[in-house]
Amino acid sequence: MTRDDAERMLARAGLADDDAFPLLEAAIACAIHDHPFRDPVPVRRLAEAARERLAERIQGESPDDALAETMAADFRFTGDLLTFDDPANTDVIAVAERRRGLSAALAIFYLDAARVTGLKAAGVDFPNHFLLRVETSAGPVALDPFSHGRVVMPSELTRRALLAGLTPHVADRLDLLMAPVTDREALIRLQNVQFSRAIRAEDYVAAERSAVRRALLAPEDHRPWLDVAAAREKQGALAGALDALGQARGFAGQDGPVHKVSMDRLRMRLN
Repeated sequence: MTRDDAERMLARAGLADDDAFPLLEAAIACAIHDHPFRDPVPVRRLAEAARERLAERIQGESPDDALAETMAADFRFTGDLLTFDDPANTDVIAVAERRRGLSAALAIFYLDAARVTGLKAAGVDFPNHFLLRVETSAGPVALDPFSHGRVVMPSELTRRALLAGLTPHVADRLDLLMAPVTDREALIRLQNVQFSRAIRAEDYVAAERSAVRRALLAPEDHRPWLDVAAAREKQGALAGALDALGQARGFAGQDGPVHKVSMDRLRMRLN
Protein backbone atom coordinates (compact mmCIF):
# COMPACT_ATOMS: atom_id res chain seq x y z
CA MET A 1 0.00 0.00 0.00
CA THR A 2 1.33 3.44 -0.96
CA ARG A 3 0.80 6.69 0.90
CA ASP A 4 -1.84 7.68 -1.67
CA ASP A 5 -3.62 4.35 -1.15
CA ALA A 6 -3.61 5.00 2.58
CA GLU A 7 -5.10 8.47 2.11
CA ARG A 8 -7.91 7.05 -0.01
CA MET A 9 -8.63 4.44 2.65
CA LEU A 10 -8.69 7.10 5.37
CA ALA A 11 -10.97 9.30 3.29
CA ARG A 12 -13.46 6.42 2.99
CA ALA A 13 -13.20 5.75 6.74
CA GLY A 14 -13.84 9.42 7.41
CA LEU A 15 -17.18 9.18 5.59
CA ALA A 16 -18.29 6.06 7.47
CA ASP A 17 -20.88 6.28 10.24
CA ASP A 18 -19.47 5.93 13.74
CA ASP A 19 -21.10 2.54 14.25
CA ALA A 20 -19.49 1.26 11.03
CA PHE A 21 -16.07 2.84 11.46
CA PRO A 22 -13.35 0.36 10.32
CA LEU A 23 -11.03 0.86 13.28
CA LEU A 24 -8.32 -1.71 12.59
CA GLU A 25 -8.10 -1.07 8.85
CA ALA A 26 -8.03 2.70 9.41
CA ALA A 27 -5.27 2.28 12.00
CA ILE A 28 -3.27 0.18 9.52
CA ALA A 29 -3.77 2.88 6.88
CA CYS A 30 -2.50 5.51 9.34
CA ALA A 31 0.65 3.46 9.94
CA ILE A 32 1.30 2.94 6.24
CA HIS A 33 0.62 6.61 5.54
CA ASP A 34 3.53 7.38 7.86
CA HIS A 35 5.83 4.63 6.50
CA PRO A 36 4.54 3.12 3.23
CA PHE A 37 5.09 -0.25 1.55
CA ARG A 38 4.90 -2.38 4.69
CA ASP A 39 3.01 -5.63 4.97
CA PRO A 40 -0.21 -5.32 7.02
CA VAL A 41 -1.02 -9.05 6.87
CA PRO A 42 0.69 -9.92 10.22
CA VAL A 43 -1.43 -7.26 11.93
CA ARG A 44 -4.63 -8.72 10.55
CA ARG A 45 -3.58 -12.27 11.48
CA LEU A 46 -2.77 -11.22 15.02
CA ALA A 47 -6.07 -9.38 15.35
CA GLU A 48 -7.98 -12.39 14.05
CA ALA A 49 -6.25 -14.70 16.55
CA ALA A 50 -7.08 -12.29 19.38
CA ARG A 51 -10.73 -12.22 18.34
CA GLU A 52 -10.92 -16.01 18.32
CA ARG A 53 -9.27 -16.31 21.73
CA LEU A 54 -11.51 -13.65 23.26
CA ALA A 55 -14.59 -15.43 21.88
CA GLU A 56 -13.45 -18.54 23.77
CA ARG A 57 -12.72 -16.70 27.01
CA ILE A 58 -15.99 -14.79 27.25
CA GLN A 59 -17.86 -18.10 27.50
CA GLY A 60 -16.62 -18.57 31.06
CA GLU A 61 -15.13 -15.27 32.26
CA SER A 62 -16.37 -11.78 33.00
CA PRO A 63 -16.00 -9.31 30.10
CA ASP A 64 -13.19 -7.33 31.72
CA ASP A 65 -11.22 -10.42 32.77
CA ALA A 66 -11.68 -12.05 29.37
CA LEU A 67 -10.47 -8.97 27.49
CA ALA A 68 -7.50 -8.29 29.76
CA GLU A 69 -6.38 -11.93 29.90
CA THR A 70 -6.69 -12.35 26.15
CA MET A 71 -4.71 -9.28 25.21
CA ALA A 72 -2.18 -9.08 28.05
CA ALA A 73 -1.67 -12.73 29.04
CA ASP A 74 -2.34 -14.67 25.84
CA PHE A 75 -0.93 -12.14 23.36
CA ARG A 76 1.48 -10.27 25.68
CA PHE A 77 0.38 -6.73 24.78
CA THR A 78 1.84 -4.26 27.28
CA GLY A 79 3.13 -0.74 27.61
CA ASP A 80 6.68 0.15 26.64
CA LEU A 81 8.29 1.54 29.77
CA LEU A 82 11.90 1.24 28.62
CA THR A 83 11.68 3.08 25.30
CA PHE A 84 8.56 5.15 25.90
CA ASP A 85 9.43 7.81 23.30
CA ASP A 86 10.15 5.32 20.51
CA PRO A 87 7.96 6.26 17.48
CA ALA A 88 7.19 2.55 17.05
CA ASN A 89 4.98 2.79 20.14
CA THR A 90 2.34 4.72 18.19
CA ASP A 91 2.45 2.61 15.00
CA VAL A 92 0.05 -0.36 14.98
CA ILE A 93 2.18 -2.37 12.55
CA ALA A 94 5.21 -2.01 14.83
CA VAL A 95 3.08 -2.56 17.94
CA ALA A 96 1.78 -5.83 16.51
CA GLU A 97 5.32 -7.00 15.89
CA ARG A 98 6.75 -5.87 19.24
CA ARG A 99 3.58 -6.39 21.37
CA ARG A 100 4.54 -3.13 23.10
CA GLY A 101 3.33 0.43 22.67
CA LEU A 102 1.49 3.38 24.11
CA SER A 103 -1.95 2.95 25.62
CA ALA A 104 -3.73 4.63 22.69
CA ALA A 105 -2.08 2.23 20.22
CA LEU A 106 -2.61 -0.90 22.32
CA ALA A 107 -6.27 0.04 22.71
CA ILE A 108 -6.81 -0.41 18.96
CA PHE A 109 -6.31 -4.17 19.34
CA TYR A 110 -8.44 -4.37 22.49
CA LEU A 111 -11.30 -2.51 20.82
CA ASP A 112 -11.09 -4.49 17.60
CA ALA A 113 -11.35 -7.82 19.44
CA ALA A 114 -14.19 -6.51 21.59
CA ARG A 115 -16.17 -5.27 18.57
CA VAL A 116 -16.01 -8.54 16.67
CA THR A 117 -16.92 -10.72 19.66
CA GLY A 118 -19.80 -8.48 20.77
CA LEU A 119 -18.18 -7.38 24.02
CA LYS A 120 -19.22 -3.84 24.96
CA ALA A 121 -16.10 -1.72 25.28
CA ALA A 122 -15.08 1.81 24.34
CA GLY A 123 -12.12 4.10 24.62
CA VAL A 124 -11.92 6.68 27.39
CA ASP A 125 -10.09 9.88 26.47
CA PHE A 126 -8.63 10.24 29.95
CA PRO A 127 -6.19 13.13 30.56
CA ASN A 128 -2.62 12.14 29.64
CA HIS A 129 -3.48 8.43 29.37
CA PHE A 130 -5.93 6.54 27.18
CA LEU A 131 -8.07 3.98 29.01
CA LEU A 132 -10.80 1.49 28.14
CA ARG A 133 -14.31 1.22 29.49
CA VAL A 134 -15.78 -2.30 29.60
CA GLU A 135 -19.43 -2.90 30.43
CA THR A 136 -20.02 -5.68 32.97
CA SER A 137 -23.00 -6.96 34.92
CA ALA A 138 -21.74 -4.93 37.90
CA GLY A 139 -21.37 -1.74 35.88
CA PRO A 140 -18.60 -0.16 33.80
CA VAL A 141 -14.99 -1.06 34.57
CA ALA A 142 -11.89 0.92 33.55
CA LEU A 143 -8.95 -1.03 32.10
CA ASP A 144 -5.44 0.25 31.45
CA PRO A 145 -3.96 -1.36 28.29
CA PHE A 146 -0.53 0.03 29.17
CA SER A 147 -0.47 -1.88 32.47
CA HIS A 148 -1.38 -5.38 31.23
CA GLY A 149 -5.06 -4.45 31.05
CA ARG A 150 -5.38 -4.12 34.82
CA VAL A 151 -8.52 -2.66 36.38
CA VAL A 152 -8.23 0.99 37.44
CA MET A 153 -10.28 1.55 40.58
CA PRO A 154 -12.46 4.68 40.94
CA SER A 155 -10.17 6.13 43.62
CA GLU A 156 -7.21 5.74 41.26
CA LEU A 157 -9.13 7.47 38.46
CA THR A 158 -9.79 10.41 40.77
CA ARG A 159 -6.15 10.55 41.86
CA ARG A 160 -4.94 10.51 38.26
CA ALA A 161 -7.44 13.20 37.32
CA LEU A 162 -6.24 15.48 40.11
CA LEU A 163 -2.60 14.94 39.08
CA ALA A 164 -3.58 15.84 35.51
CA GLY A 165 -4.92 19.20 36.72
CA LEU A 166 -8.65 18.56 36.79
CA THR A 167 -10.61 20.30 39.51
CA PRO A 168 -11.84 18.22 42.49
CA HIS A 169 -15.41 18.80 41.36
CA VAL A 170 -14.67 17.10 38.03
CA ALA A 171 -12.23 14.52 39.40
CA ASP A 172 -14.96 13.06 41.62
CA ARG A 173 -17.34 12.56 38.70
CA LEU A 174 -16.86 9.02 37.43
CA ASP A 175 -19.47 9.60 34.74
CA LEU A 176 -17.19 12.28 33.31
CA LEU A 177 -13.92 10.45 33.91
CA MET A 178 -15.23 7.33 32.19
CA ALA A 179 -17.18 8.98 29.38
CA PRO A 180 -16.82 6.71 26.31
CA VAL A 181 -15.53 7.93 22.96
CA THR A 182 -16.14 6.51 19.50
CA ASP A 183 -13.62 4.32 17.71
CA ARG A 184 -13.00 7.23 15.34
CA GLU A 185 -12.13 9.48 18.27
CA ALA A 186 -9.88 6.77 19.70
CA LEU A 187 -7.85 6.67 16.48
CA ILE A 188 -7.77 10.45 16.27
CA ARG A 189 -6.37 10.51 19.82
CA LEU A 190 -3.48 8.37 18.58
CA GLN A 191 -2.83 10.81 15.72
CA ASN A 192 -2.87 13.68 18.22
CA VAL A 193 -0.15 11.90 20.19
CA GLN A 194 1.93 11.53 17.03
CA PHE A 195 1.42 15.19 16.13
CA SER A 196 2.52 16.39 19.58
CA ARG A 197 5.59 14.17 19.54
CA ALA A 198 6.57 15.29 16.03
CA ILE A 199 6.21 18.95 16.97
CA ARG A 200 8.43 18.46 20.03
CA ALA A 201 11.02 16.73 17.86
CA GLU A 202 10.74 19.52 15.24
CA ASP A 203 9.86 16.88 12.66
CA TYR A 204 7.35 19.07 10.85
CA VAL A 205 6.95 16.69 7.91
CA ALA A 206 5.73 13.94 10.25
CA ALA A 207 3.57 16.49 12.08
CA GLU A 208 1.93 17.48 8.81
CA ARG A 209 1.20 13.86 7.92
CA SER A 210 -0.46 13.16 11.28
CA ALA A 211 -2.59 16.29 10.95
CA VAL A 212 -3.64 15.30 7.43
CA ARG A 213 -4.74 11.92 8.77
CA ARG A 214 -6.90 13.61 11.39
CA ALA A 215 -8.42 15.80 8.69
CA LEU A 216 -9.31 12.74 6.63
CA LEU A 217 -10.75 10.85 9.59
CA ALA A 218 -12.90 13.82 10.68
CA PRO A 219 -13.70 15.61 7.42
CA GLU A 220 -16.09 18.13 8.96
CA ASP A 221 -13.64 19.34 11.61
CA HIS A 222 -11.65 22.46 10.72
CA ARG A 223 -9.08 22.06 13.51
CA PRO A 224 -6.78 19.48 11.86
CA TRP A 225 -6.31 21.85 8.94
CA LEU A 226 -5.01 24.51 11.32
CA ASP A 227 -2.33 22.04 12.42
CA VAL A 228 -1.57 21.18 8.79
CA ALA A 229 -1.09 24.89 8.13
CA ALA A 230 1.18 25.31 11.14
CA ALA A 231 3.34 22.32 10.16
CA ARG A 232 3.64 23.51 6.56
CA GLU A 233 4.58 27.01 7.64
CA LYS A 234 7.35 25.56 9.81
CA GLN A 235 8.65 23.80 6.69
CA GLY A 236 8.57 27.03 4.70
CA ALA A 237 5.75 25.72 2.48
CA LEU A 238 3.80 28.96 2.69
CA ALA A 239 1.49 28.37 -0.27
CA GLY A 240 0.55 24.97 1.18
CA ALA A 241 -0.02 26.54 4.58
CA LEU A 242 -2.29 29.16 3.05
CA ASP A 243 -4.23 26.45 1.24
CA ALA A 244 -4.68 24.54 4.52
CA LEU A 245 -5.97 27.68 6.24
CA GLY A 246 -8.41 28.08 3.39
CA GLN A 247 -9.59 24.51 3.98
CA ALA A 248 -10.02 25.24 7.68
CA ARG A 249 -11.98 28.38 6.98
CA GLY A 250 -14.17 26.51 4.52
CA PHE A 251 -15.13 23.93 7.14
CA ALA A 252 -15.48 26.45 9.96
CA GLY A 253 -17.52 28.92 7.88
CA GLN A 254 -16.79 32.54 7.19
CA ASP A 255 -17.62 33.49 10.75
CA GLY A 256 -15.68 30.61 12.29
CA PRO A 257 -12.57 30.80 14.49
CA VAL A 258 -10.06 30.80 11.62
CA HIS A 259 -8.45 34.20 11.94
CA LYS A 260 -8.23 36.24 8.77
CA VAL A 261 -5.06 37.83 10.15
CA SER A 262 -3.26 34.48 9.85
CA MET A 263 -4.16 34.21 6.19
CA ASP A 264 -3.14 37.81 5.56
CA ARG A 265 0.19 37.23 7.28
CA LEU A 266 0.95 34.23 5.08
CA ARG A 267 -0.05 36.14 1.94
CA MET A 268 2.34 38.93 2.88
CA ARG A 269 5.17 36.43 3.32
CA LEU A 270 4.45 35.00 -0.12
CA ASN A 271 4.73 38.41 -1.78
